[in-house]
Amino acid sequence: MHSVKVDGQTIAYRQAGKGPALVLLHGFLCDSRCWRPQLSHLSDQFRVVAWDAPGAGSSSDPPDTFTTASYVHCLAGFLDAIGIERAHILGLSWGGILAQEFYRLYAKRFRSLVLADTYAGWRGSLPESVWKERLESCLQDASGPPEALVAKFVPGIFTDAAPQHLRAEFSAIVSEFHPAGFRLMSLSSAEVDTRDLLPSIDVATLVLWGENDRRSPLHVAEQFHAAMPGAELVIIPDAGHLSNMEQPDVFNGHVRRFCLSA
Repeated sequence: MHSVKVDGQTIAYRQAGKGPALVLLHGFLCDSRCWRPQLSHLSDQFRVVAWDAPGAGSSSDPPDTFTTASYVHCLAGFLDAIGIERAHILGLSWGGILAQEFYRLYAKRFRSLVLADTYAGWRGSLPESVWKERLESCLQDASGPPEALVAKFVPGIFTDAAPQHLRAEFSAIVSEFHPAGFRLMSLSSAEVDTRDLLPSIDVATLVLWGENDRRSPLHVAEQFHAAMPGAELVIIPDAGHLSNMEQPDVFNGHVRRFCLSA
């Protein structure tokens, strides 16, 4: 693990390899450990960097006033601190929401964009009753014991066929969640709506989705594809919400091919 200071925040990160930068943005209840298969297998051709967002992993907790824009500016400062001007940026779930908002303010820093199992913000992709109930549930769960959150959240993340060792690996990560970060990322997920942004994204974009994603169903992937006519849509069979962990070889193959051609 490495760490840097950005505007008073300690930002921890993992990196491997040399070459064009590939920056990986995790979802909530995750941290850089969720990108283990990508750090291991894409670092032969890329400088792969996976941060722990403020309020996750080994990074410090931000103040309660931290907004989506705060995360965006922190990400820009983080990339400055580690010497990355432009990058292929891959965001999964909440990380994909962050990637979209990062494009809104820092479009020139993108070599390409990969959006995996994400949303145009919850309010931009889910019915109002669904995202409001999801937000209320997350805010309640943030104050509860880790084992309750693991029992509630982990079963729906993978397909039923996912191996037990994968569930155990992810459960261990979730069990170390930061209540402050979980609350802030939940609020961020709910408040953002990028539907106005999607048609104007003018960088090579890959939309990568688990076929059996129950958190962000396939109709959301189709929403992105319809709003971004130039984007490539790839569906990964036998994968749930964390398609990068459940089908890493297929996921990595598409990311490698796309980023090398972008």
